[in-house]
Amino acid sequence: HPSENGFTTDVLALYDWAKARSGNSSILFWGHSLGTGIATNAARKLQEERGVQVDAVVLESPYTNIRDAGANIPITMIYRQFPGFEYLILDSMARAGMFFRSDENVKVLGCPLLILHAEDDGVLPPKLGRKLYETARKAYKDKSKVKFITFPEKLGLGHDYISFNPELPALVK
Repeated sequence: HPSENGFTTDVLALYDWAKARSGNSSILFWGHSLGTGIATNAARKLQEERGVQVDAVVLESPYTNIRDAGANIPITMIYRQFPGFEYLILDSMARAGMFFRSDENVKVLGCPLLILHAEDDGVLPPKLGRKLYETARKAYKDKSKVKFITFPEKLGLGHDYISFNPELPALVK
């Protein structure tokens, strides 16, 4: 069964594989949506357990933690009014051992952090990306290492198409 720990372990194994073959090339973790929690988990674990910082972390359409994500995704809006919503929906992830606490992870990271969010994201509200950015900015000693880029609604990038923006390579540099 998929698990938060399993995802993180897989990313670290991939990191080891890539690092062994990359020479002096930079390696960054790029997570999208659910993958943003996995990326911050792996970056934190790498830093705390091995004393190694990944070269950078890029979070595309992120959230603060899985509970906040569940409480804010539009599909749960109708269910929020019913008794037991928190227990049945929000707490079920915790009972399954899934937390994806990017908000806690970014507090201890030291590598460059770039957060990307589209204003028209209909899956994870941009307010979650902003909140994650603010948490990181408060925690980072070097504030210049934390950046937040929003994409205006008129671009129509939504939740899934930030990576299609032709300006993205220049923004990531």
